[in-house]
Amino acid sequence: MAAHNELGKWGEEMAQRYLLLHGYHILDIDWHLGHRDLDIVTEKLGFIIFVEVKTRSTDDFMAPEDAVNKEKIRNLLTAGNAYLTKYKIDKPCQFDIITIIGSPENFHIEHHKEAFDGYNWNDDFEYKGLYGGTRQIKK
Repeated sequence: MAAHNELGKWGEEMAQRYLLLHGYHILDIDWHLGHRDLDIVTEKLGFIIFVEVKTRSTDDFMAPEDAVNKEKIRNLLTAGNAYLTKYKIDKPCQFDIITIIGSPENFHIEHHKEAFDGYNWNDDFEYKGLYGGTRQIKK
């Protein structure tokens, strides 16, 4: 397995541990809809939470959460909708991003809750960003 794939797999395992330690119930891991996927599907306090995990060895080039671009958001919204439809889930949902920077020896994890919204899948998306600031992402 390539080094970046190993780092990504490790990051997803760390994200799962983080979520479990913070009271989330994991429903699914690596759920696929064709070429689209949901890294982690959780439930907490009556919400279904779709978690995208981004792991990087360093953030010198770009912040990991910035890799969640408009195409990725569109794919996550499509996969999330398909998940809710397939399992006939009628609960509120949100999309979170967990970023992990570093290596197994020394890493930092951040949980960006409600990272973006898709009020209407055909409209523009709102990305809330790391510090709650917003920027519009045009389709």
